Amino acid sequence: MVLSDKLFPHDISAEESVIGSLLLDGLSFTKIASFLEPEHFYLEPNRIIFEIARDLFNRQEPINQISIAHELETQEKLEDVGGRAYLAKVVDVVPTSIHIKHYANLVRRTATMRTLINAAENISEIGFDNDPDIENALSKAEDIIYSIRNDQPSRDFVPLRETLTPYLETSSSDLADDENRPISSGFKLLDDLLGGLQRSDMLVLAARPSVGKSMFALNLAINAAMNDQKVAIYSLEMGREQIATRMLATQARVNMHSLRMMRLSSSQENRLVDAIGRLSDLSIFIDDSPVQGVAEMRGKARRLQLEYGLDFIIVDYMQLISNNKGSRETNRAQEVSEISRQIKAMARDLRVPVIAISQLSRAIEHRQSHRPLLSDLRESGSIEQDADVVMFIHREEKFTTKEDWIKNNPGVPYPEGQAEIIVAKHRNGPTDTIPLAVDDSIGRFVTIDSARNNQLSTQEN
Repeated sequence: MVLSDKLFPHDISAEESVIGSLLLDGLSFTKIASFLEPEHFYLEPNRIIFEIARDLFNRQEPINQISIAHELETQEKLEDVGGRAYLAKVVDVVPTSIHIKHYANLVRRTATMRTLINAAENISEIGFDNDPDIENALSKAEDIIYSIRNDQPSRDFVPLRETLTPYLETSSSDLADDENRPISSGFKLLDDLLGGLQRSDMLVLAARPSVGKSMFALNLAINAAMNDQKVAIYSLEMGREQIATRMLATQARVNMHSLRMMRLSSSQENRLVDAIGRLSDLSIFIDDSPVQGVAEMRGKARRLQLEYGLDFIIVDYMQLISNNKGSRETNRAQEVSEISRQIKAMARDLRVPVIAISQLSRAIEHRQSHRPLLSDLRESGSIEQDADVVMFIHREEKFTTKEDWIKNNPGVPYPEGQAEIIVAKHRNGPTDTIPLAVDDSIGRFVTIDSARNNQLSTQEN
């Protein structure tokens, strides 16, 4: 095959060495079965022989020169590969099968290069189509490249000693300071429970509407950014101006309604100017595109990571994400399941924690106890399965009036301004409930002690 007067990358010697190794030792197929496919071979005869060897392996039949020749003859393909003479030739190419994995990696590498060349042709066609929607064109191009990366060999079994070696070579202080350290949430009890927001983890933050999901997520974003972390926020529900207003209110401790109406006292205006300065210095990036899929998000995040760095992603919220497939054959629950899996893959691909905000079903409002359960996750049980951490925000005051509370709980103070972060799932640790104080007027969650010390209130001096 020729493209622009150049041969496609290939390594015939490596291909013949793989086939020869298999004919010498059929059991060596187990060393390469996880990452080598027939289509990775450049020459058709080698592709056919490898496919025959794979079929024999799957049928638990021996792989050798005789069995391969017999199977080729049965399928009337023996002459297509060059007959028994070609099988004898490749056996003479290698003295032993011990290096079959090395030869197979060479075959896989050149196959990837050929795929890359084909991808370049496909991307050029996207350019020639001259789509007026530049973001759509870029997303298609990024998906082509990502499909190549995603098709790379999966990991195989690794001896435990290889995983433990870095711990012997690196001091504990170095491990704590490297780029893989967790992200602080800014809430001590939550960090103590989770060990911080772990990189490559998918964390689901869920609650019913108006309980404070977005508010808490923005608090996390600011806390992380103030700790010199670079944060990306995908907001499919709120515009960036609304997000900025919320963050300003939180930092300046100014009533959000007063801020929107710009009815501020001189001291509040001074605090607002200071808050603008502090927030402007933070590495927080906001994408408020209302319609986008995870593939598009992943592409944007990768560009951001390459250009500025990236430590933490917030997605607000999952049920608004497009599946980008336009299939009418799947229901929304199936779509959300696929979106959930893609978000988890994005977290692992970019090696950053991703907090995905999710809605809860209405079932919570019809129970005597309004505390959320994992079964309340809306539209997909797959969210629970994919998530490393599932957190709920529970605020009893959102479901019970003060009068009803006093009637049903005599002597117990009404939980006004109180919230609980319920860690209902923690794949790598314990679950628990974290009590927090909350002030909706300024959009701020704080620890109970801080609330007492600061007298969290909208009334300013």
